Amino acid sequence: MGLFTPTYRFRHVLELTPQWVEREGIAALLLDVDCTLKRYRQPRLAPEIVQWCSRLRGTGVKLCLVSNGGGGRLKPLADEIAIPLIALAMKPLPFGCLRALRVLDVPRDRALMVGDQLFADVLAGRWAGVRTALVEPISPEEEPWFTRLKRPLERRLVRRLPFAAECETEPAGSFSDVLRAGRSDSPTDLAN
Repeated sequence: MGLFTPTYRFRHVLELTPQWVEREGIAALLLDVDCTLKRYRQPRLAPEIVQWCSRLRGTGVKLCLVSNGGGGRLKPLADEIAIPLIALAMKPLPFGCLRALRVLDVPRDRALMVGDQLFADVLAGRWAGVRTALVEPISPEEEPWFTRLKRPLERRLVRRLPFAAECETEPAGSFSDVLRAGRSDSPTDLAN
């Protein structure tokens, strides 16, 4: 599996049901915040996200927010759902993920890093030695310019990777296979 290849791909975090998490043997979710759990400029989590976190915690799954954002802005969100926060995580470096594993006291093979950015969340999780789940970004047009700058390349790399619901038993293919295919994409294809 390539360094930029997520273990799983989902449209939204709500697709990570307690049943799916249990079936995959996952004990902890390391969760990115902006554009993964909420819109970038949204100050609070949507009620369905709060309920999703509560359902997962109710089944014994440990949760930790792992974000490059500052603690002052994100601490109220973590407090609202009563889970630990690793702020200023410096993703794609693995330090935030590794710190979250220590805080949660969970081995690497039982953790899943969930985020919307290939070059931050997936890479950080891979370097930390945990499984990764890439989700579609929520309202990416609100992101800072430096994040939006990476999105076209990310879309090109993930376009052929199946969503987890489409291939429950197969992990996502490697990006080297996708790049070797050398498919010439039109600009309209890249926008999807």
